[in-house]
Amino acid sequence: QVHLVESGGGLVQPGGSLRLSCAAAGSGVSIDKMRWYRQAPGKQRELVAEISRGDLTNYADSVKGRFTISRDDAKNTGYLQMNSLRPEDTAVYLCNAQLDVDYTDYVSTSDYWGQGTQVTVSS
Repeated sequence: QVHLVESGGGLVQPGGSLRLSCAAAGSGVSIDKMRWYRQAPGKQRELVAEISRGDLTNYADSVKGRFTISRDDAKNTGYLQMNSLRPEDTAVYLCNAQLDVDYTDYVSTSDYWGQGTQVTVSS
């Protein structure tokens, strides 16, 4: 069954770094576009970064210069490298991807979400 598996969250001090991973699992699957969102308590879900199949990237102004989104298509995995973390980066981070699934006779493209991973930035 096709699904996304996130990993890499945790507790880090201000100024520290974390790398989140989002792996697409399943037979015949490949990543088209991947996005990372975050949601803090009492706040709306925010698009943090996105990357296309051609490696075009886009970032929220709040993370530009600190976060880097990347992908390894050989591993069917996307990453979010987060540096210079701030307390206001504390949130649940959710991976979202458009996945192409090759069923031999046709290719199906659907939207999938990871389970979410908690990132806490605190001293």
